[in-house]
Amino acid sequence: MTKSELIDKMAKDAKISKVAAGAALDSFMEGVTKALKKKNGKVTLVGFGTFSKVRRKARKGRNPQTGEPIKIKACNVVKFKPGKKLKDAI
Repeated sequence: MTKSELIDKMAKDAKISKVAAGAALDSFMEGVTKALKKKNGKVTLVGFGTFSKVRRKARKGRNPQTGEPIKIKACNVVKFKPGKKLKDAI
C-alpha cells in the first residue's frame, strides 16, 4: 500500500476529505519522527506495535561485488515490534 492509497482509505473510513486525511497522516509521521529523534525515542501504539530507536555499532562488512572488506559506520536505526493484535491479525 502506498501513501496515497492509505490517504484514500483513511478519508473513506473516517468520512473526511483526502486533504484532511493527508494532513492527519503527515502530522502522525512528523510526530513519530520527532519522538524517535529524542535520546530514548520510543512510540507505542497499543495493539499495533512499538517504534523504537536502536544504536547499531560500527562493524566490518564485505563489498559483494569485489569481496573486499569495508568498514560500516555506527548509526541509529528504527526498529518496529508488532503488538499482539497485529500479530494475531496476520
